[in-house]
Amino acid sequence: MTSDSLTDARWWRDQPVLRRMVADLLAGEMALMRPGVRLLAQPWPMALDLRADLGADSLDLMGLATALETVLRLHHRPPADAGAASPASTRLHDWVAAARSALDADGSALTFRTSGSSGAPKPCTHALAALWQETLELAALFPGRRRIVSLVPSHHIYGFLFTVLLPRRLGLGAEDVADLRGQAPGALAAQLRPGDLVVGFPDSWRGFSEQAGTAIPGDIIGVTSTAPCPDHVARGVLDAGLARLVQVYGSSETAGVGWRDRADGDYTLFGYWRRAQEADRLERSMPDGQHQSYPLQDRLDWSDAQHFRPAGRVDQAVQVGGINVFPHYVTDVLKLHPQVADASVRLMRADEGHRLKAFVVPRQIDAALPDAARAGTLRTELHAWLGERLSAAECPAAISFGAALPRGASGKLADWIIDACL
Repeated sequence: MTSDSLTDARWWRDQPVLRRMVADLLAGEMALMRPGVRLLAQPWPMALDLRADLGADSLDLMGLATALETVLRLHHRPPADAGAASPASTRLHDWVAAARSALDADGSALTFRTSGSSGAPKPCTHALAALWQETLELAALFPGRRRIVSLVPSHHIYGFLFTVLLPRRLGLGAEDVADLRGQAPGALAAQLRPGDLVVGFPDSWRGFSEQAGTAIPGDIIGVTSTAPCPDHVARGVLDAGLARLVQVYGSSETAGVGWRDRADGDYTLFGYWRRAQEADRLERSMPDGQHQSYPLQDRLDWSDAQHFRPAGRVDQAVQVGGINVFPHYVTDVLKLHPQVADASVRLMRADEGHRLKAFVVPRQIDAALPDAARAGTLRTELHAWLGERLSAAECPAAISFGAALPRGASGKLADWIIDACL
């Protein structure tokens, strides 16, 4: 890869792009530190005050500065070049300026963090040259796109690749990226125009497939990642008028690995990947000609050396709203409540919804109240209690109660029907 091509990859030179990246990062961190608190809608003005407008206190500001330091790898740079955002600075423009200074000093790598819910997201560092290498293959999948429509945050690796780097590879400017997060399917469809590439995730595409009457204009291509896209969702958005839906398989640890544009088809490896001898690893040819081995987060079933299908997570994570969630972790948090004797958490069945659900065995409380009233009181208390400790994706949307956890004949924990339990 030539130095000229890496010069083209210097994404931070476009201030609107850098502002969006920094604002998304700060918003994401605030959501983790203050679960349940509603933040101002994006885009944020450069004059935004983190303390006055977002309610960030001194501890929050320290956490935000640490997050920016982690993503931009400021601790790898000499103090004179770091340009670190200070907790004493509360204006967004100060944080953007600090980020620009740091990236000008050394923007050769970024550290993304997994979107898991274990309480300590894992840092995953990627060289900018490797990310830029991926956009070359992505650009070949989406020729002729005239605008990027983003439904995802830009500080996670998927959003960064598709809404920050890919526009540069396609020759698009910051004004050619439209952030339409939070739009209902009908309102979003009304704002699309021929030549758009819509960057979403399975739950955002599910809205198109399930809402009757949503009509997508012609020559709109979609892309989805972060979680498996159910086949009926992929087919539904095509029925609604989407010209093509490209599914990208990857992770924060590997970045993009492969793609497919047929709901029931195999994924095709990107050209720089190859199957490793170890079943749980892949090998990547880096831009400098070196080879690097990466652990996989899923089991893969291979049809040949270049084509595969994911066969389930290794770490038992599930996806809620495009975010990795660990039901065992949510269960552990739920068991900390003084009125919970035991609990089980799992993903809802397809006919129940797309969130987590919980089954709780309560301790004996308010014996004078009828069972239904006692369950209703505890359910309200648990929803509020969990909302203070977990992210929105982690919070169970339905809580059922019983005298014992549901188990099968073998004694293993079993599923339950939400409406069949108090």
